[in-house]
Amino acid sequence: MTFFVHLSAAGIGRRLFRLLALGLLTTGLVEAAESYSFAVVPQFEQRKLFAIWKPVIDELNKRTGLELKLVATLTVPEFERELSRGNFDFVYANPYHILHEVPRQGYLPLVRDQDPLRGILVVRKDSPLKSPAELDGKTLAIPSFNALGASLLLRADLEQLYKARVVPINAKTHSSVYLHVANGLAVAGGGVEKTLQEQDPAVRDQLRILYTTRDMPSHPIAAHPRVPAAVRDRLQRALLDLARSEAGRQLLREIPMGNMIPTTISDYQPMSKWGLESYWVE
Repeated sequence: MTFFVHLSAAGIGRRLFRLLALGLLTTGLVEAAESYSFAVVPQFEQRKLFAIWKPVIDELNKRTGLELKLVATLTVPEFERELSRGNFDFVYANPYHILHEVPRQGYLPLVRDQDPLRGILVVRKDSPLKSPAELDGKTLAIPSFNALGASLLLRADLEQLYKARVVPINAKTHSSVYLHVANGLAVAGGGVEKTLQEQDPAVRDQLRILYTTRDMPSHPIAAHPRVPAAVRDRLQRALLDLARSEAGRQLLREIPMGNMIPTTISDYQPMSKWGLESYWVE
């Protein structure tokens, strides 16, 4: 009888060990599944981008229990390549990036700013230019060839509405665009209202807006379809909850996304009829 009891105890011990080991392995898999990359299009130079986004990501990690890892590529073309390969789980991206990837990756917009996005054409305050038509043959600094308001729509408007073909200069970030114009390295620059407002007054005060594009829905935070729906919903709820608090709004205004609302791809579909694909550079 005693021998039987010892055998049972040993058997239970082995079974318990196997269950514990399986539990540890399962826990490891769950933890790995809860870790996601969160990439941000490089609108600003990298130090400023991290200063703005790291507190937002840290707060979202607390609120969701997820492990979101902030990713910032050095250049917009590098960001576009990785986006097109589906290497990001969550992204904050230009709306046309999301539209362009619908056939390939199908990123799903979750939230955006309610305030519209508008492209702007800036020149120095002392520039003699009075009309966009006068830019024909002149230099235009842009943050990237595929920036929506600052390049795609702006170049389309200049050519289609004003018969002005410009010589684009890839300045790589919005901040660099404004510096190019302020320092006389380009006759004009393409940007968006929100990023101009973020610039140091010493730069911003040297510039004036010569032209403003039509309204567009703002940059979304979007998820790759492989991210489970429950995780997408968890992040969306956390973002919207964050936007309801004053401290959260202060963090989000720096993006800038101070008036956050839910969104879907249908909000962006009308832009697919604007003929912007002819200005897109792969």
